[in-house]
Amino acid sequence: MELKDFIHFLNKLENNNIFYKLDKIRDEAILVEVVVPGQRWEIEFMEDDTVVIEKFISDGDIYDDNELEKLLKDFSD
Repeated sequence: MELKDFIHFLNKLENNNIFYKLDKIRDEAILVEVVVPGQRWEIEFMEDDTVVIEKFISDGDIYDDNELEKLLKDFSD
């Protein structure tokens, strides 16, 4: 994907009022983080012109503050 295509993609997100954030977590890619209701997308635009997309989809469950301790326990070193 060329730079003009990348910019066109960002413009499409903005024109559709879709929230996104740019980040860089790898030396060879730019990350576009997109948040839509019930989903989060990580779209990486690689220096070799490939695009990699990972989607995180909510199961619809909502938790209260009791879940915080469980999360910390499950994911701490």
